[in-house]
Amino acid sequence: MNIGRGPWRALTTVAAFFGFALLYVPLFAVAVYSFNASERGLLWTGFTVRWYVDLFADPETSRHAREIREVAVNTMLLGGASTLIATVLGTLLALGMRFPWTSSTSRLLESIVDIPAVAPDITFAAVLVMAFNLLRRVVDDWFEPGMTTMIIGHVTFEIAFVTLIVRSRLTAIGPTLSEAAMDLYASPWLHFRRVTLPLLWPAIVGGAMLAFTLSLNDFVISFFTSGPRSVTLPLYVYQSQVRGIRTDLFAISTILVFGVAVSIMMLERLTRWKHD
Repeated sequence: MNIGRGPWRALTTVAAFFGFALLYVPLFAVAVYSFNASERGLLWTGFTVRWYVDLFADPETSRHAREIREVAVNTMLLGGASTLIATVLGTLLALGMRFPWTSSTSRLLESIVDIPAVAPDITFAAVLVMAFNLLRRVVDDWFEPGMTTMIIGHVTFEIAFVTLIVRSRLTAIGPTLSEAAMDLYASPWLHFRRVTLPLLWPAIVGGAMLAFTLSLNDFVISFFTSGPRSVTLPLYVYQSQVRGIRTDLFAISTILVFGVAVSIMMLERLTRWKHD
């Protein structure tokens, strides 16, 4: 079937525009309403940049600005810390799964990795709550609900996605280059640094970006593992539904989305440079 001309080309073009609209129209709407003069709600009352100015107001004089900043810092701290840990552990797990395990052990490892990726969030969150309750009683109060438990909770499901991406890259690479490096008497460290890591770099970056995005978007696991001082943006938006969402939440959301988009583009350029 040739889709380069005729009605199929028009159909694919319309489908592509429709897909991009589903992805970006909500984000564009949030950005537009961040300039709404109305303090709450979606009724447009005029254009203003007040909400962006208020975000950078003196936190000593603006309680709400202080809350928004704390929420933004918690969101980025949770995403950054969990992404870093999950990327390292997920990459190591993918490398470990490449070893010549028996077929039964290999299937078991694959199932263990797949379960967090497909398990419902609510089930996973309930299991984490029970696990943290047990750890508080047996180990220490260090596992009280807060940023630490949120990071652990996010890492537990992010590892699976990083592992799947890196492992698929390892499968695509195949064993030929590794065997050639060993035939040339490369040490394990030299083989990893000069052969394996450069080839895995795009997958590692891709897994890290996916993990960071999942962390920013997560609500259920964050809700069950958070404490009073570890509120993130999704939780803050949920709490604001009762009183009506303030327009400055649209502003901070726009800033975060723009920052993430710029970071992704920079990482993509870095990945291409490393790959070249």
